[in-house]
Amino acid sequence: MSHSPRTLSRRLVLRGMGTAVALPLLDAMSPTRLLAAESGGPPPLRMGFFYVPNGMHMPAWTPQKEGRQFELTPTLEKLADNKDSISVLSGLTLDGARAHGDGGGDHARSVAAFLTGAHPRKTNGADIQNGVSVDQVAAQYVGDRTRFASLELGLEASSQAGNCDSGYSCAYASNMSWRGPTNPMAKETDPRALFDRLFAGQTVKETRRAKSEREKYRKSILDFVAEDAKRLHAHLPIVDRRKLDEYLYAIRDVEKRLNGAEKLGLSEEGVPDYPRPSGVPQELSRHSDLMMDMVTLAYQTDSTRILSFMFTNAGSNRAYKEIGVNEGHHELSHHGKSEHKQAEIAKINSFHAERFNYLLSRLKLIREGNGSLLDHCMIVYGSGISDGDRHNHDDLPILLAGGGGGRIRTGQHVRYKNGTPLCNLYLWMMKQMGANADGFGDSNGVLQGLG
Repeated sequence: MSHSPRTLSRRLVLRGMGTAVALPLLDAMSPTRLLAAESGGPPPLRMGFFYVPNGMHMPAWTPQKEGRQFELTPTLEKLADNKDSISVLSGLTLDGARAHGDGGGDHARSVAAFLTGAHPRKTNGADIQNGVSVDQVAAQYVGDRTRFASLELGLEASSQAGNCDSGYSCAYASNMSWRGPTNPMAKETDPRALFDRLFAGQTVKETRRAKSEREKYRKSILDFVAEDAKRLHAHLPIVDRRKLDEYLYAIRDVEKRLNGAEKLGLSEEGVPDYPRPSGVPQELSRHSDLMMDMVTLAYQTDSTRILSFMFTNAGSNRAYKEIGVNEGHHELSHHGKSEHKQAEIAKINSFHAERFNYLLSRLKLIREGNGSLLDHCMIVYGSGISDGDRHNHDDLPILLAGGGGGRIRTGQHVRYKNGTPLCNLYLWMMKQMGANADGFGDSNGVLQGLG
């Protein structure tokens, strides 16, 4: 590693023994130096999409008041720590998820259409047909500036074939990111595999070598780059030294938790319908939190600016025994107005919101420029189904988190006319990422009221 004591390259990495650890944005690097100094350039803007299946118990989601005085409903209460960093958006609609003469299959359609705005062809064969997703359109504009043009993540594996929902291919039900009409982007669900992609090396060869060396000597990734880190530390100003120390501590903490899961042999044997790679915690909360930590690290190191995340696949019938819900999620969503089932659905919704809140809190803790990492994100959270029993795709549960680099007026509830295309939001987000587009999906304009 070679560098100037005054200005560091944003592409600088810590190296050693086949390991390459990307660095967070430091004040000594050009983006934040420009922010603080003469040129006034902002830190990069990040985009994210987080999907929950089977709709929402809407009475426990939708605030009654609009504007900045909105109250936190029982589900949104899990986001109380970050109320000032979210905007709840009511009235948005996903027309592509509707049947349009194709009959059943709302769950698969809701995922396939969620980021594309398209109406997927009904088939469980090889002739799948969908649209290009908003994350992949944005990646065409900014993806070449980072190691990964985009990351596709989740807690349940993708499938590219089979019949998953009333004649719809499993490709639709388990993938929401689409590079092309016939090219779904499979998710990474194994925290260890994601960790190795982010930190073990810049090439496949380096990654394999680093992993082999770590296992042979039972060392941390940080052990291999310790000398490089020490040399860099000596050249940094005090503020950057603290940032570097906090970042390296965060990596080590994630690594310890990954190793702990592997040593305990927690491989999801207690949930046979949802097998996991070796080393993934059985508890969904631990699995999720590990992945959220690495989402944070991916954004922090500018390894990617665009990612998508599915908590579970469309129509997931997972039981949430760790929060006392023993019945399957999908079965509960067909509640038939049962008070018991609706209460159980609300518990699952709160669980997902709590996991998302964990991510927002992690992003808020990281200082970047004149604010936090969360201030430089715009992250959509929600579902392509509103009420799981009705299977309706209007008035969706959608919120937008993060300040968007100062572009978003946060801490508000905005109610749009029911039927307003969800793709209007995506068109607005694409423009913030530099995409020169007049439309996207079924958009009929740029969503107003965000800034």
